[in-house]
This record gives sequence, structure tokens and C-alpha cells, in this order.
Amino acid sequence: MLTKRIIPCLDILDGRTVKGTNFVDLRDAGNPVELGAEYARQGADELVFLDITASEENRKTLARLVRDIAMHLNIPFTVGGGIGQVSHVEPLLEAGADKISVNSSAVNNPGLIDELAKKFGSQILVVAIDAKKEGNAWRVFTHGGKKITDKRLFSWAKEAENRGAGEILFTSMSHDGTRAGFANDALWKLNELLHIPVIASGGAGNEMHFLEAFTLGKADAALAAGIFHFGEMTVPQVKKYLSQHQIPVRL
Repeated sequence: MLTKRIIPCLDILDGRTVKGTNFVDLRDAGNPVELGAEYARQGADELVFLDITASEENRKTLARLVRDIAMHLNIPFTVGGGIGQVSHVEPLLEAGADKISVNSSAVNNPGLIDELAKKFGSQILVVAIDAKKEGNAWRVFTHGGKKITDKRLFSWAKEAENRGAGEILFTSMSHDGTRAGFANDALWKLNELLHIPVIASGGAGNEMHFLEAFTLGKADAALAAGIFHFGEMTVPQVKKYLSQHQIPVRL
């Protein structure tokens, strides 16, 4: 059985790490270079860096900050935010990114997934999906959760896989920052539907929530931010708990 991954996430705003609830009420969470180095030291399996306003403000991801963070890492590093065309990717890979994540730009131009997969390979391509359950449907949002679209979570995730995505990073906007657990029903359905890894995001509050994401939600990896940034929990704590409950992790 493949080991399950624990992934801290750095949401970046104006060069600082921030964390909010349901995508709003952002507060400062520290220096991203220092946090990235600490998570690598703790034994995180990967690190995700998302410039959360890059799409909204039509800015490219901060390549210099990516380079500064990558210099302190010995683990895979995914970078996203403002990647709207193929030419945006190479500078990020050269700066030290191992994978890139696309979200709003892929929703607006699904063919971008095909182009990126063809040029760089599916193994570097993570399609991030921000969705919120409204009634019986999971609606997809873009631009940091500010714009609702006509896409639905499950059909969009399957289309992304068919176009060449290597992984899906699913964030439940309803669960984000609540510390109430992941959207395990949706995660389970994604796992049943897709043949590529699914990363759970939104709602981590304690060790049991990670366990539930892997058992109930069948996720391949679980991402968290606030509980790690503010020192409420460490990566080794989470992994020890998971190992004690027979979840295969890299210790």
C-alpha cells in the first residue's frame, strides 16, 4: 500500500503566509521561508505554496520567493497562483518547484491542462479545485473563492483527469479553516471516480480528522495550514497517530 502524505500549505499574500476561515478573514501566519524550512525539518512529505491573490490581481507567482523557499527544502514542492499559460511554468520549475498547480486559469481555459500535460508531463501537474456544497450540488469557485462558476466538482475533476492532470487538490470552502474535519463524503466520491491521487484540503483540526480523510474519504494525501502554522499540532504528531492506527506513513 502506498504511504499517505501529509502536506503543509503556505497561502501567500504580499510575501507573507496567511490563514483565514472559509476563504475570508485572513490573518498573518508567519514568514513562508522559515515555515517551509521548519516543515521540511519536521518530515512533511511535500509542501504546497499558493499565491492566493495572483489570479484575482492578474499577477504572476512570486518566483523569487519560490526560489528562497526551495533553497531550504529537501521535499517535493508544489507552486500555484496566477499560472495562466505555458510560458509561466518554466521559470517556476527553474526556481525550484517540483510541481505546479492551476485552478482559476484551468476553469476558464480547460485546454490549458492539455497544453501543460503535453509540454511538461502529468507528473508535475496538480489541478486545484475550490468547491462549496450548495443544495445537493458541489459548485466550483475561482479567484480565491470569490467567483462562482457553472462547473460541478465531480464532472470537472473527471474532465481535468481526462485532459492530463496528475493529481487533484480538492478544497472544501465550507470546511476551510473550521477545524471540523474534511469533506469526507465528497473525497470518497472523488476517489471512486478518479484514477489519479486526490489531496484533501479544508477542515483539519486534529489527528482524527486526518485519519478520517484516509479511511472514510479514501484520500491519498491530506493538506493543512492553520493547525501547523500556529503550533497547535506538528507533522510528527499527526504521523505518529496515523501510524498507531495502521495508516502507512513515512516516519
